[in-house]
Amino acid sequence: MNISRRHMILGSGALAALPCPVFAKSPREITWDDLIPDGVPYGEIIGEGDRDEINDTWSPIFDENSSKLNNDLKDTVVKIPGYIVPLDLTLSGLTSFVLVPYVGACIHTPPPPPNQLIYVTTDIPWTQDNMWDAVWITGLLGHETTTTDVAETGYTLSAQKIEIYEW
Repeated sequence: MNISRRHMILGSGALAALPCPVFAKSPREITWDDLIPDGVPYGEIIGEGDRDEINDTWSPIFDENSSKLNNDLKDTVVKIPGYIVPLDLTLSGLTSFVLVPYVGACIHTPPPPPNQLIYVTTDIPWTQDNMWDAVWITGLLGHETTTTDVAETGYTLSAQKIEIYEW
């Protein structure tokens, strides 16, 4: 079978037009502020809350803005820094966790609003010893409310890469 030079050029041009992971764009680097839709001031998300002075606890009350998500980020590959709150830890490592914007969120302080929490799953268990280190998470961001043992999250992220955050 002879393939002409013309057919080779046309064939390679057609292949170049096909979607291919090799040609995928870099992840969109975002911050926690990007998770809040435009026009929704953070200060209006958290209300007074319930204070229990005897047990020294405070449970925030969130308004309807706390569950508003940024539609521009839905189904986007993102890279975001944060801190891990472990959920599913196996002998192989951590396979699911809540990514939070600051150390101690959901553990030592009341949880942030759902649009400031990301439920993360990974097929590659995270085996890092120090869970208090800041991390970069790269993966596909979705909109799905998930109720966990520590908080309700507004976003999900299927992690493709987890790495220590370098200052």
